[in-house]
Amino acid sequence: MRNNKSTIKAWAMFDWSNSAYNLVITSTIFPAYYTIITTTQQNGDKVMFFGRVFTNTALSNYALSIAYLIMAFVLPILSSIADYRGNKKVFMKAFTYLGSFACAGLFFFKLETLELGIICFGLAAIGYIGGMMFNNSYLPEIASVDQQDRVSAKGYAYGYVGSVILQIICFIFVLKPEFFGITDASLPARLSFLLVGIWWITFSQIPFKKLPAGSPNFDKTSKLNVKSGFEELLKVWHQLKEMYFLKRFLLAFFFYSMGVQTIMLVAAGFGEKVLKLGTSKLIAIILIIQLVAIGGALIISYLAKKYGNIQVIIALVIVWIAICAGAYHIENEQQFFALAVVVGLVMGGIQSISRSTYSKFLPENTPDTASFFSFYDVTEKLAIVIGLFSFAYIEEFTGSMRNSALSLASFFVIGLVVLISIFFLKSDSSSSLTKD
Repeated sequence: MRNNKSTIKAWAMFDWSNSAYNLVITSTIFPAYYTIITTTQQNGDKVMFFGRVFTNTALSNYALSIAYLIMAFVLPILSSIADYRGNKKVFMKAFTYLGSFACAGLFFFKLETLELGIICFGLAAIGYIGGMMFNNSYLPEIASVDQQDRVSAKGYAYGYVGSVILQIICFIFVLKPEFFGITDASLPARLSFLLVGIWWITFSQIPFKKLPAGSPNFDKTSKLNVKSGFEELLKVWHQLKEMYFLKRFLLAFFFYSMGVQTIMLVAAGFGEKVLKLGTSKLIAIILIIQLVAIGGALIISYLAKKYGNIQVIIALVIVWIAICAGAYHIENEQQFFALAVVVGLVMGGIQSISRSTYSKFLPENTPDTASFFSFYDVTEKLAIVIGLFSFAYIEEFTGSMRNSALSLASFFVIGLVVLISIFFLKSDSSSSLTKD
């Protein structure tokens, strides 16, 4: 039953539960902790990982890109099984448990256990990616087309609120360890990683209890013969040929996601390494980003309803291009703070509106939503792989993260060109995706 308030609230609680990973592990405490412990007087920013020397921040970005690449290949297979068996909640649970236990495993991460830390870091990313894909695929099932922007924004808003609450708790450990009798300088950060795992697995029980298992898409009287997930993607691709605007939107999404997701994943490392902000300032700035992002997601949802999704996404991409240019020229923490506020305003908004725009382009009553959202997620994951790998490689090749940040603007420009073509081609349509 669509537009059921309790179901939508439970669905949004999944964002509440796993966004703590996104904030603490990818955005604040882990990047700062990782950069600090892997930067030494003896070796500078170089680390040894399984016998090979890497730049520390490049190594973590390579690890993330590999995690996303793995999921780009695995998710099509699993979504195919989920569509045919109608059991996508089982996979949603499995990835959630993997991610939460991996975060808890980061409690044991120190410089001497670098390999363990990077492996847990990658597994946590895999758990987050998989859980989010299956959660996203519920959107067209729980909300009608006219409500999907609002519901998608509600999920992101819940995620920001939940993650900020846990971040504040972790913030107390990091800033005032003496209140708890902590003398080990590494313990507050490692306790934060453990808390993320506990938070993630605890609050995810709410959507697990309320959301439906999924709708089976096969004849139960016959023997199940699960097709290759890649055959499912090919099937979706053939269907996309009949969905002209959806196909073009995915192309634009592919390019601008290279920039958006990479910036979100490397921002904290950039602030620590380039500007030496320190953990406390970095956490404070990222917290402000999250608070601003709550309002940003809701405001952008309102603007999309008033002006049209495509127009709003075009405006957001232009802002992201300016952000890349600003990151290249940034010189002090005040400028970083100002740039962070802008990132917060557009961060949740572009993710939320992209998810709902894709969902709106799907024909109503599409039975294999998991396969379509798998295609969407594979598109995004491959974009992240290219974005992160490019960022890491340019840093290692040029010796500067600034050059990496500036290079991301080229991805946004390509996405912008495609979006503008969609706007002009669809400007005479009565669709809510564009307004006259």
